[in-house]
Amino acid sequence: MKEESEQVQKEKILVHVDPDLMDLIPEYLENMKGNIRSILNALEKGDYETIRILGHSMKGSGGGYGFDPITQIGRFIEEAAKDTNPAGIRQGVSDLASYLKRVEVVYD
Repeated sequence: MKEESEQVQKEKILVHVDPDLMDLIPEYLENMKGNIRSILNALEKGDYETIRILGHSMKGSGGGYGFDPITQIGRFIEEAAKDTNPAGIRQGVSDLASYLKRVEVVYD
């Protein structure tokens, strides 16, 4: 089972994006990595409102750039923050980190 999990984590996720967005995508993905740090820092402080806002922002932006999983993860993090659910927030952050490590953008 562990080998299967590691294999899934190594598989790339191809996302096809309009070439017109080529200049925006690298910065967007870096911002998502920054969100991971910001969410974890806010969680340490018990700042669920900041986490909720970050999740809400991810929920609103992911699909617009072609990253539907970011929208779903953002929704999950937003709801976990509303429920003051640290375990849920950590799961969302873990899901986001895994996604960002595996995503590969194809401009076409």
